[in-house]
Amino acid sequence: MESRKRPHEKETMFEIVKDDSKNNIKSSYKYISDKPTLCKPAPFSTDPEAIAEREACDYSHRITLDMARNGTANRKIRIYTDGIYDLFHQGHARQMMQAKNIFPNSEVYLIIGACSDELTHSMKGRTVMTDVERYEALRHCRYVDEIIRDAPWKITDEFMEKHKIDFVAQDSTPYVTQDCDDLYKEIKEKGYFVATERTEGVSTSGLIARLVRDYDIYVRRNLARGYSAKELNVSFLKEKKFRLQNKLDEIKDKGKKVKEDVIMKWEEKSNELMRAFLMLFGRDNWSQKWDKSKDAIKDVISLHPKKRSNFFKSIKEHDDASPPKKIPRIKHYSITSDEDDEELSNGNKGFPSITFTLPSSI
Repeated sequence: MESRKRPHEKETMFEIVKDDSKNNIKSSYKYISDKPTLCKPAPFSTDPEAIAEREACDYSHRITLDMARNGTANRKIRIYTDGIYDLFHQGHARQMMQAKNIFPNSEVYLIIGACSDELTHSMKGRTVMTDVERYEALRHCRYVDEIIRDAPWKITDEFMEKHKIDFVAQDSTPYVTQDCDDLYKEIKEKGYFVATERTEGVSTSGLIARLVRDYDIYVRRNLARGYSAKELNVSFLKEKKFRLQNKLDEIKDKGKKVKEDVIMKWEEKSNELMRAFLMLFGRDNWSQKWDKSKDAIKDVISLHPKKRSNFFKSIKEHDDASPPKKIPRIKHYSITSDEDDEELSNGNKGFPSITFTLPSSI
């Protein structure tokens, strides 16, 4: 019989060893290869692997709860749990994990039964996934060892003997139907029932309610992803309405992005200006300027009184000193006549002189 399990890839464990001679650290490796991992999906009850497992089980030797709990059973304990498993979710997987680990001292072989579409639709209602899809989802759960397709609604003694089931695992809450108060009442009375706990806050009905509540959102989502109105069973007018809403949301998102970019750039620019301002007029720069001025004042105060008075006197003389006067540019005029040609201002040589000659008749 071919096993679903194969050895793990070698896991490395590090052991730190200190080398005193070289005063450094070396690492040595230890390999472990005894942990199994799954390499293919669980078989159906009609597959050769499941048949061989079932035939190898000595069902004539019945196992009690005490034997299973104490680990004194001489074979694998075959536990069965059933359901619809529509929209397979973590609540289903957690219930199977509990069933797989219900007897930690014994080896458990977990069998999952899933009802067909025909039986489910007649007893409970329509499902989202088909029975084939639900079977395949179950096969890929790591805790499952075998799948029974077209499982019965109510477990009988004949069914348990056929599949050599030791115990049935379900949550302890009574499963009420139209015909009885608890579907698992007879199993509990015979002592073949082991209880698991439900995962609060998650259920197939809750997921469907979420889809119905947000119907418009998911229709718009699938239209945007390329689904046609016919595939989504949406009318022509609703399709146009949803596509228009998608377009408006796209425009809003673009506008929001542009706004965020502008704000981000403005913040970067304002931060840059603030940094420049602080570099010029920040507290540290003013402190440096004050330190320099303080040192100069200390130098003046520490001077000898005579030197200090001379220092202030020199500053005052420097302030009172007037700038040199500008020498005006003076033009000299010489007026000559026919009788007398005398130049005025002979003393100012080096400056140009302009001579006017007046007629003698004036």
